Amino acid sequence: MRGLTSEEARRRLREYGPNALPEKPPEPFWRKFLRQFQSPLIYLLLFALAVDLGLWLAEGARGLPLESLAILAILLLNATLGAFQEKRSEEALKHLKALAEPMAWVLRDGRFQHLRSREIVPGDLVRLEAGDRVPADGVLLEAQTALVDESVLTGESVPVEKEEGAEVYAGTLLVRGRALLQVTRTGLRSAMGRIAGLLAEMEEEKTPLERRLEAFGHRVARWVILLALVLVLLGFLLEGFSAKVILFAVALGVAAVPEGLPAVLTLALALGVERMARRQAVVRRLAAVEALGSVTVIATDKTGTLTENRMEVQGVVGPDPEGALLAMVLCNDADLATGAGDPLELGLLRYAAERLDVARVRSENPRLSERPFDSAWKYMRVTTPQGSFLKGAPEVLIPRLALGEEERARWLAEAEAHAQKGFRVLALAFGEGEREEGLAFLGLVLLLDPPRPEVPEAVRRVQEAGVRVVMITGDHPATALAVARRVGIPAEVVATGEEIAGLSDEELLEVDVFARVRPEDKLRIVEAFQKAGEVVAVTGDGVNDAPALKRADVGVAMGQRGSDVSREVADLVLLDDNFATIVAAIEEGRSIYENIQKFIRFLFSTNLSEVLVVALGMVFAAWLGLRDAAGHLLLPLTAVQILWINLVTDGLPALALALDQNPGVLRRPPRPKESPLLDAPSLRFVLLTGSVKAGIALLLLGLLPGWVGLEAARSATFHFMAVGQLFFAYAARHTHLMPQPNPYLHGAVALGILAQLLLGSGVPQVVEAVPLAPWTWALVLALALAAWGIAEGVDRIVWRKEVRR
Repeated sequence: MRGLTSEEARRRLREYGPNALPEKPPEPFWRKFLRQFQSPLIYLLLFALAVDLGLWLAEGARGLPLESLAILAILLLNATLGAFQEKRSEEALKHLKALAEPMAWVLRDGRFQHLRSREIVPGDLVRLEAGDRVPADGVLLEAQTALVDESVLTGESVPVEKEEGAEVYAGTLLVRGRALLQVTRTGLRSAMGRIAGLLAEMEEEKTPLERRLEAFGHRVARWVILLALVLVLLGFLLEGFSAKVILFAVALGVAAVPEGLPAVLTLALALGVERMARRQAVVRRLAAVEALGSVTVIATDKTGTLTENRMEVQGVVGPDPEGALLAMVLCNDADLATGAGDPLELGLLRYAAERLDVARVRSENPRLSERPFDSAWKYMRVTTPQGSFLKGAPEVLIPRLALGEEERARWLAEAEAHAQKGFRVLALAFGEGEREEGLAFLGLVLLLDPPRPEVPEAVRRVQEAGVRVVMITGDHPATALAVARRVGIPAEVVATGEEIAGLSDEELLEVDVFARVRPEDKLRIVEAFQKAGEVVAVTGDGVNDAPALKRADVGVAMGQRGSDVSREVADLVLLDDNFATIVAAIEEGRSIYENIQKFIRFLFSTNLSEVLVVALGMVFAAWLGLRDAAGHLLLPLTAVQILWINLVTDGLPALALALDQNPGVLRRPPRPKESPLLDAPSLRFVLLTGSVKAGIALLLLGLLPGWVGLEAARSATFHFMAVGQLFFAYAARHTHLMPQPNPYLHGAVALGILAQLLLGSGVPQVVEAVPLAPWTWALVLALALAAWGIAEGVDRIVWRKEVRR
């Protein structure tokens, strides 16, 4: 069989279209824009806009309604920013989806090629192995003990056996055996096409972090609305009924809650996910980004993750080297010409190809029947006209040999000795007919899979970060122990799959290396660590790993050698199958959470200072009898001024903080899983910086009127609040570590100060301010720097105490 030619495949692709289900059409930008207004807080601001416009019209619509125009401009700008950030996040996730697109081995031009599933056309021949998702409808031309899970279509959980000539459907899963599929229907014409409409209607759930932020925001909003109501009542008592008081209180309520937080959070996660993709880690679920920062245990596979997945035969030990070479070639599913197949089987073929003609041996010894390898029986059998060739684990095959008890014990001991030196050991045997007992011994194959050179350093770094590394592998315990020690895992206790059943959950926690592990053992190991309060990341590549991957806090699938089903249930896919990439992903996850905490600290310090200035300022104004030119009670900040501070001083620096680099993040222990968004040091920071800035602003408001007048004093207070908050972005960066310099933050602060100066000297009427004298500007800047210095000094003291603790 040669399969389709590339020319014919291209023609059919044009005729039938790509082998993909129709995706949900992207939401138009105008809908994203309108959705930004779907918030109770924004409704309050819209109500304020309506009240102000109503007042303007009632007063005869004289002049421009500057306050209304400013509120409208801020609403539109916030909505536009939120919609653009949503669009950018969608594009980033679309790019990541393309990176994780399923692949298939397709016979084209006489050789198997690794192609994207969307390129498959009717008539293609597709090779399927256990764990592969069937990419299109078709008929099985070959089927070796094939068992197909059709629950995605039928709802029936019991897999169905399939023989040659049977039809299989797109989206179903080959859970056992091997098959060759001839494709008949693709895309919308396939069985999965019929349920495409259901898939298109599925909505993504919010991540745990988003839910926590939403609940947190609602709690804050309730307190702020309560404060706004108190201010309204206070204003009515002092001023009588006044729409200005209502407008001001509503604007304060909106400004005091960081409504830009979801947009900044979305951007931080999207940028982090893009950075992870550049480091070969594709995040399939955003919830994993949060969980990565809390991981305390990594349960890692050995082959291909800690090692290079490049099995090379180092030698053959046994009575029949010639027969061993035949077994390596015939009891083998790999294809040396295309590189398709298991790395271990490719290593066996490379060794045999140097000593005999692989193609000739296979053509002269066609397969009559076979038993594919399965973790349940741990060996593979292929029957040819000569007889049966078997390869598998020494402890499984050697007891089946037609040897005396003493001889079998000697070979088992020799296999153990080689395994202790770090070799992967396979046993080879031969039997008459389809016999699987009373076998003739051919020999032991010694293979070596060297550790990846970057893994020891990655293990060291992640252990310094307080994360424990345990190995879970199907290999011989001595081999696993040797590799673990070579890469730096402090392995003292080893347990095999047979021993695990007799261990309690507490005893499992003491084990460093789990060898000869069955799928159900892997699931129990993960659950035991989770019961002990650990946050577990687990790696896997086979269909049997799916339960453990799904149960883990962070399931990590292999992108190169992983099965489709393992990638589908995983939270993270490693494009390079490398343990060091897991460490990079944990570092990135922690860094993202650090940045989220930074802009939460920054935003809430603004909100607290605004609330204190407005609430206390209103009380002081009533006590001192301070009134503006119109005779109204002097309010420290107008509604437009509050909104301006919320936009300029919060927006750009908060976005810049999402780009902070945190190189020391792995030197900290893992963050507790249920730690609050505002931990004790962050809460102290918010209270300290908010109070310092509010205190200086109120001092400015109380002392300046005697020198420059009430309006100028209020304008100076407004400029101080705006500029002071820009400087506080630097103090907000000091969480538990010192980040690298952030040029984006420097630019955001400089741009904010420039905007404030231009506003003050250009058209201050837009924010209901008056021009200030140069010396007043100098005083404002000096006090802003002083407030920053006080906050930095006290925060450094608190930070050093926290580090020492």
